[in-house]
Amino acid sequence: MRLYQGIDLVEIDRLKAAFDRQEAFGQDIYTEAELGYCNSRPDPYPHLAGRFAAKEACLKAFGVGMGGFGATGRFREVEVESAPSGKPVLRLHGSMEKMARRLKIGQTTVSISHADNYAVASVMFLGEGVAGEGEAGETGE
Repeated sequence: MRLYQGIDLVEIDRLKAAFDRQEAFGQDIYTEAELGYCNSRPDPYPHLAGRFAAKEACLKAFGVGMGGFGATGRFREVEVESAPSGKPVLRLHGSMEKMARRLKIGQTTVSISHADNYAVASVMFLGEGVAGEGEAGETGE
């Protein structure tokens, strides 16, 4: 078994500024369901920042991060849903789902928190992949 882990911290005001600067930012990063959930909250930005952090933490856990070609498109392939209890749950699509299958990921966890002007997220995967798999450039995507 192999543990894959990623963490990310997002400054909420910087995320809000990105939305203000670029109208399409939300559609480039979030799924319709994520935008619907966050925009239903009295202040959507802490929730948007938390989901952004979770997406980035997921990419880091896979070893691909934000750098390189196609990273922005991968954000929409990582979806954060809310269970009825409110607990965040990751859903992977496209190349991210393929990577999870290739690494035989059997368990995923995501934790999101926000306070003051920051949101943080941690993602962990437990898989049967071997060391070196899942690194940027090795996915074939």
